[in-house]
Amino acid sequence: MTSTAPAGTTARISDPEQAQRRILRVLVASQVLSGAGLAAGVTVGALLAQDMLGTTSLAGLPSALFTAGSALAAVVVGRVSQSRGRRPGLAAGYLTGAVGSAGVIVAAVLDNPVLLFIALFVYGAGTATNLQARYAGADLAAPGHRARAVSTVLVATTLGGVAGPNLAAPTGTFAEHLGIPGLAGPFILSGAAYALAALVLAVWLRPDPLLLARTLARAEEAAATTGPAAESADTGEGRGGVVLGALVMVLTQLVMVAVMTMTPVHMHDHGHGTAASGLVIAIHIGAMYLPSPLTGWLVDRHGRMKVAAASGVTLLAAGVLAAAAPGDSVALLALALALLGLGWNFGLVSGTAIITDTVPLATRAKTQGTVDVSIALAGATGGMASGIMVAATSYPVLALTGGVLSLALLPAVAATAYRR
Repeated sequence: MTSTAPAGTTARISDPEQAQRRILRVLVASQVLSGAGLAAGVTVGALLAQDMLGTTSLAGLPSALFTAGSALAAVVVGRVSQSRGRRPGLAAGYLTGAVGSAGVIVAAVLDNPVLLFIALFVYGAGTATNLQARYAGADLAAPGHRARAVSTVLVATTLGGVAGPNLAAPTGTFAEHLGIPGLAGPFILSGAAYALAALVLAVWLRPDPLLLARTLARAEEAAATTGPAAESADTGEGRGGVVLGALVMVLTQLVMVAVMTMTPVHMHDHGHGTAASGLVIAIHIGAMYLPSPLTGWLVDRHGRMKVAAASGVTLLAAGVLAAAAPGDSVALLALALALLGLGWNFGLVSGTAIITDTVPLATRAKTQGTVDVSIALAGATGGMASGIMVAATSYPVLALTGGVLSLALLPAVAATAYRR
């Protein structure tokens, strides 16, 4: 009996660091794939809706729909992870995203906007799962290394995230050869990438990080080797920490999605093609994820609060630059979108670390899923409002408003720091 499953479990428990390294490798592989799926859809979603509807005012609707879909998926993935572990929750989320990608392709072929919107809602499950995976990287990490563990998972999205938008034009050509509208081409890549990410997790994410973390915690409690210290590490800053962590991620998501969504449309209106907007979005997504190792180190070394405040300042700089950049300047728009991605990265890594520090293992996945619902709803609001705002005013007004809104992070961080 000792040579079967229980022995394997014991071996894993005796070397949690080795298990963490394996888990991070698997998560990195899945994030590379899912990054391509996420980025491809973001690049052309607004353009596809604009083409089918013939109006700019609803061009933000696709972003709103797949972020709203990600809100529902965040709840489901969080609850499945809470009860059965990260592996089934994440795999099911990516598989749902693949189904949504297939639905977008069918909608484009049929020129059916209603089906398009339903499919984009389902496609949002991939976005939610891509974000939820960062929590899995922190489940077994020591408190002083959680931000770096989160950043390792996030940075893996960079490769696929940068490649995805730059494949918009080639996949569009490939789609046209198959009799599919060119703008739906990137969703062929999305569907395949999400399906492969689901397969990688379902087969290789063993041991399950959340289940193993709970087993380790129970073993430590039974051995009376940690006691109150372990509880203190998990409870962290208390309820105030949950509120602050959620606020940081909600505001950064709202601003980032609003400006990012309308940038390809803004560029298209100034005569730029899909390749140029794909390049700008690729730079943006690279800036969202590539700095993650440095951000994780900064958060663990200098504290969650300082990096959260830096997020607000960076997003303000992005909004001002995007507003001031001439519409025909790809270079300045790319720099603005890079700052936008960097500000989002600061907010996500610091906010995630705050949440993970605060919530105990017993309810961690469920609470994380609930927080990600708020993030997704913020993204949906930003995506929907962005098109309406640009139609009523202009892209520069949208960008500047987003930058100013991000400054709300500073008093929230200051108030929390003062209470501590």
